[in-house]
Amino acid sequence: MKKLSVLFAAVMMVVSVGMAKAQKIATLDVMGVLNAMPEKKKADADLKTFLDTKQAEIKKKADAAQTKYQQYQTEAPKKTADENAAREAEMKKLAEEIQQMQDKAQKDLQAKQDVAFGPVEKKLNDAVEKVAKANGYDYIMDANSTAFLYKAGPDATAAVKKELGVQ
Repeated sequence: MKKLSVLFAAVMMVVSVGMAKAQKIATLDVMGVLNAMPEKKKADADLKTFLDTKQAEIKKKADAAQTKYQQYQTEAPKKTADENAAREAEMKKLAEEIQQMQDKAQKDLQAKQDVAFGPVEKKLNDAVEKVAKANGYDYIMDANSTAFLYKAGPDATAAVKKELGVQ
């Protein structure tokens, strides 16, 4: 019986030593790496150009509607009730068109973001995976994340930037 308890204690020590093996954890400044990637900079510039163009189109239409509205306001006393009702319906239609333009621009921007940032995200994830495997990291956490209260592991930012060829 004594031999059995000694054997059990030895097995428990081996198992607990295996479980207590330290996990290698590193942090990564994800935004820092992304902002250093030329692909992201180009995608950001392309999206800004697209957004500026859409905003200019919407502003042009809104300015034209505002001018027409002011014209109708000054002419309203001189017009019949039917003419004013028709003008009101026209203004309502213009407002709906502007809202539809804004909604479409937002959807188009989201679709363009998905297309533009998909390859950037894949490239970053591939680099992170490669660095993690090369350095034996069990986990790499975003250094700017508030989800983790303690992070004292090595920082993988420099290694990922090196892998991507960015500074």
